[in-house]
Amino acid sequence: MAKELKELTRSEENYSQWYNDLVVKAGLAENSAVRGCMVIKPYGYAIWEKMHDALDRMFKETGHQNAYFPLFIPKSFFSKEAHHVEGFAKECAVVTHYRLKNDPEGGGVVVDPDAKLEEELIVRPTSETIIWNTYKNWIQSYRDLPILCNQWANVVRWEMRTRLFLRTAEFLWQEGHTAHATREEAIAEAERMIQVYRRFAEEWMSLPVIVGHKSPNERFAGAEDTLTIEALMQDGKALQSGTSHFLGQNFAKAFDVQYLDREGKLEYVWATSWGVSTRLMGALIMAHSDNNGLVLPPKLAPIHVAMVPIYRGPEQMAAVLERLGSLAEALRAKGLSVQVDDRDNVRSGFKFAEYELKGVPVRLAMGPRDLEQGTVELMRRDTLEKETVPQEGLVERIEGLMEEIQRNIYRKALAFRDSMITRVDTWEEFCEVLDTKGGFVSAHWDGTVETEVAIKEATKATIRCIPLDAEEEEGRCIHSGRPSHRRVLFARSY
Repeated sequence: MAKELKELTRSEENYSQWYNDLVVKAGLAENSAVRGCMVIKPYGYAIWEKMHDALDRMFKETGHQNAYFPLFIPKSFFSKEAHHVEGFAKECAVVTHYRLKNDPEGGGVVVDPDAKLEEELIVRPTSETIIWNTYKNWIQSYRDLPILCNQWANVVRWEMRTRLFLRTAEFLWQEGHTAHATREEAIAEAERMIQVYRRFAEEWMSLPVIVGHKSPNERFAGAEDTLTIEALMQDGKALQSGTSHFLGQNFAKAFDVQYLDREGKLEYVWATSWGVSTRLMGALIMAHSDNNGLVLPPKLAPIHVAMVPIYRGPEQMAAVLERLGSLAEALRAKGLSVQVDDRDNVRSGFKFAEYELKGVPVRLAMGPRDLEQGTVELMRRDTLEKETVPQEGLVERIEGLMEEIQRNIYRKALAFRDSMITRVDTWEEFCEVLDTKGGFVSAHWDGTVETEVAIKEATKATIRCIPLDAEEEEGRCIHSGRPSHRRVLFARSY
């Protein structure tokens, strides 16, 4: 009996379940035996590798080098920067002992009480403290600056409520950590890297984002300023997709990192940090996919073209596969990834559904009649349009389609995002838009943490960012009625 693919929960019926179904059924990831942690499966990891490779090139093009720092951080390091420890204290996993032993009462193994660490270690939730303790040894004078380091790593943040890719106890990411001689250089670095993230999101993920400053209450713990890229998912919720932080001299002072300037005067170093994580996988899924499965931008698709032979009997199969094989070879020569599906234990209908589920940008189907007529059936995943096209010129047609599909996915996401930005001027309008439409709500805010917290408690909406292009505009705060000088973007978020 031919295999059948189980249908996804429809997104309009239960968006959360649709997302979970899609992650699992498309073979991206699954829950592990360790609570809150995930197994990223080969197809999901192939997408992450493409993200990794593209970003890594962009980092190196801007002068950054990769390094690696320890997974374990002495607990005392966290106490040196008060805001930092306050921001991460509730999420830290702590190592207290280094050895197990057999339970003398026969209960398996227990922690050896004699193997207690002299100082407890924090499993890395972020690396500012261990890196700035290291930079103290690397920096003596202005000639040692700037330091432009990035590391690809895993981090642990002990989340109580988890969801695959979006929020897990352990996840993969990159974290850049840079050291500069002046405030101006560090600010320029933070601004440059948020633009790198914006370009990656828009050009590789086909994901339109809004760049802006986080409000003081939403900044990274220990930062003087946090820049963010905010994306909108198809359910109307926002997703913070990357951040870049100007850390001022906070960590340099905490770890006594000073340098001799050109005049021989000791100065504290200026710092930035910036990062994106496997949360981008969640953004990719929720921004573009549909009830048939993933919709992947070609630049991040592990398979660009799937080829399905239609045949009866071994002779037809051999003839069709021979022709598909030569087409596949020509496409691979152009740098495209091609899968010729010669499985004989599933029907072609199953294969079609599987490649739709996996978001393969282009699917080709060829049978004996196509061989005779020199044609092939071509389907685009982004539009689900099928057409019969000549085999002649097919390679060039598909090359062009990859660029067209990439652009079309972006255009669709941008049109949706723009349609979901609503300007409001009253509290009643604000609440109504959040409850009936969602999306980004552009509204006046008085600039106080008190009002920001009150709005969040009343509506579960937060200030996603103060857009970089926000214009000065006099108004009244939607909640307090106090004067406001510009609009900010609110949304409910992941």
